[in-house]
Amino acid sequence: MGLGPLVAITAGVVLVAVTVTFGIARLRGRYDTIDTFWGLGFALVAVVAFPLGSGPLVLRLVTAALTVGWGVRLAVHLHLRNRGGGEDPRYQRMVERAGDNPGARIFVRVYLVQAVILWFVSLPVQFAMYGTGLGVLGWIGVAVWVLGFTFESVGDAQLSRFRADPGNRGKVLDTGLWRYTRHPNYFGDACVWWGLYLLACSTWPGAATILSPIAMTFTLARGTGKPMLEKSMARTRPGYAAYVERTSGFVPLPPKKLTRR
Repeated sequence: MGLGPLVAITAGVVLVAVTVTFGIARLRGRYDTIDTFWGLGFALVAVVAFPLGSGPLVLRLVTAALTVGWGVRLAVHLHLRNRGGGEDPRYQRMVERAGDNPGARIFVRVYLVQAVILWFVSLPVQFAMYGTGLGVLGWIGVAVWVLGFTFESVGDAQLSRFRADPGNRGKVLDTGLWRYTRHPNYFGDACVWWGLYLLACSTWPGAATILSPIAMTFTLARGTGKPMLEKSMARTRPGYAAYVERTSGFVPLPPKKLTRR
């Protein structure tokens, strides 16, 4: 099967999966169900694309395994994080502003938009299934993925432990990986997708999917990821301004030594 039919099939699969997820969200009464689907959606794309590709088996196996491993871990983490609380305030505000039919508004503005982004960001995974082999760039991609997965999973685990301690209420986590970057999980996420992109670079069409990791990195660093979270943290954490001043915003760096005034 060629690339054209594959990307059409994955687009259809993502659309159906997002629609089903929206139905589940309506039954649960929680629109943040899409957060759990986000990682699973990429895993689904990899599973669908794996048998349809024509590249070497080892390249397809590595690409699928890395994508599924990342997606399932993220889905489990977000599900466990959201399970203990109420609906995400973002969706609550959308429901309040939506008028008589909030479901339709959220389906179009959240679920369908995320479906398009998910499909677009996953293009390197799809194109890697038609690559010529791992090669040097492929192994570098695996190393970058490992770095990113480590940062993301360790950062999430450190934050979960910090939040679980009642004594940390209102405080700012500034130890572990969080000492070197305000968002080790977002930095790790970006690295994961640059690693997967490198796996697709054994062919020129695969290398042409560079806008996919760029889009993911921009979303995390400048879009709905880091800026929105930091705006909320600045309002609720008294020590957050000083933390921002001394700690790198994205790429891990040694903390700055602040001079007293």
